[in-house]
Parts: sequence; C-alpha cells; structure tokens
Amino acid sequence: MPKRIFDVHMHFPRMWEDPTADPRPAVERLAEAAVRAGITKACMLTGGRFGPSYERGIEILSEYRELFIPVAVIDPEDVDAEAVHYLHELGYRGLKLIGVSRPYDEPDYLPTYAAAEQLGMPILFHLGVIGGPVDYSITHPRRDAAAAQAYQRMLALQERMPRRDVSAARMSPLHLDTIANRFPRLKIIGAHLGNQGNYQYCASVARWRHNVWFDMSGGHTIERHAMELGLIGREIGIEKLVWGSDCAPEAIAQHIERFDAMFDMLELDDEARDRLWWRNAAEIYGLEEPQVAGE
Repeated sequence: MPKRIFDVHMHFPRMWEDPTADPRPAVERLAEAAVRAGITKACMLTGGRFGPSYERGIEILSEYRELFIPVAVIDPEDVDAEAVHYLHELGYRGLKLIGVSRPYDEPDYLPTYAAAEQLGMPILFHLGVIGGPVDYSITHPRRDAAAAQAYQRMLALQERMPRRDVSAARMSPLHLDTIANRFPRLKIIGAHLGNQGNYQYCASVARWRHNVWFDMSGGHTIERHAMELGLIGREIGIEKLVWGSDCAPEAIAQHIERFDAMFDMLELDDEARDRLWWRNAAEIYGLEEPQVAGE
C-alpha cells in the first residue's frame, strides 16, 4: 500500500527572536519541508502563549488546506466552552494543552473538554517535563558549541519573558484517565508516550481507555526507550499509537527515517505500519472511517 504519513504534532513556527515578524515565510518553509519529507497531513498547533493570534493563524493556514489541519493551542484558564465554539467556527479542528496552571483534570477545565467532545475536536495533551533548548542527556554547553549557543539564546529570551509557572506534575497520563472516563466520546492524544517516568502509566491508560491514544514524538531518547521497553505493539497496542514530528523543519525527514528503521527492527507488517503512519490519526480526525472487525 502507498505510504501516507499523518503528523499529529507539528508546531506553527514561533518567532522567538522577533515576535513581531511575519511568520508566513517560515510557514511556507515548513510546508515545503513537510511535503518533501513525505507528510500527507499534519496538525498545525497554532496560537497560545508564543504563537500568532488565532485569527491570524487561520488566515495563514487557509492557504494550506490540503496539508495542514488547524489545531488551537489553548490555556484552559482563559479558553472556556464558549471560546472553544468560537475557535471551531474559525476553522480549528482540534485543541492542544501544555503548561497549565492546574492539573489537567481540574474540575474548572471540564466545560472546555465538554465543548470539545460536543464539537468532535480531539485534544492533544503534552505529558511530562517540557523540553528545552539543550538536551543534557546527549550534550552540554561545556563541550558543544551549538549547545552553548542555544543556552545563550535561552538566557537572552528569559530576560524578555516572565518566569514560567510550569510543573510536569500537572501534566500526567493519569489525568487523561480521569478525562477519558468523564468524556467517553472525546478523542484524547497524550504526547511523547508520556515522557520519561510515565511510560507505564501510558501503557495502562491505553490498555483500558478506548478514547485515548499516545503520540511517539519526543526525539532520540524517547525513541530509544520505546524500543528498549517494548512500548510499540507490545506494552501499547498498535491501534493506540500515532506519529508526530515535533521537531525543526530540517529534521522531519530524518525523524521519519528513524521510525522506518525502528519499524523494520520490530518486523511490523504493512498494515501495522499504515496504522502508525496514517490510519490511527486519520480515524481520530475523521479522514477515515474507524474499522471494526466482523463477527
């Protein structure tokens, strides 16, 4: 079968150095890189604290309807049920949460989730520790010039931005269990296989909650853990996993190549690969009809 790739975790380009700059050229470069890498559809995570306005984001993404599905990055402290309806009217077809002030299953957030369920908008939840510019498990500014430059850029940005009220304890896969039970028709995706320290919780939630999936984005370390811990197809069923890039445009093609190699090592057949690359996510976002076995 022809290879189709659905990317559930692609970020609208963030203009860190100059927030007033026009993001349109960066979006064009991202679209070109995605198509060149073989991406068929991608959820473009748009807006939020460091993104364009929701209106500006939709204006730009309307030029890429065949490629990008607009997904609104929201803060549930500010985006209530009425605002979710407004985002849907604008053209957003999913939501993304990250860096919340209270745990994901905070009762005050439930009306936002109820609106998403009513409108058929999947929600992608970041899970675990939020990444930064330097992965200290791989490198360090002491011995890597690129890491040193990234560290210096981070320090400069911190001078211009308010301090972050962020805690990984508020972004746990166990919160998704609460939400999935409360909203059984809400389609829920947890990012990064839960992130380090959360893999087994993700496996447990995926095992028993029909409306929860996990994306495999997160980079080399999470990919290594996925293989070492047997997360793909053993601890977490093939039908409960989706793929996401969550990386710089120039790294998308390499990201796909690494997963192709992983799927080869796992000896996955064509049907399993198609589910991981395309069909699971396409069913979540309504591009494919869910398949159910006959009696």
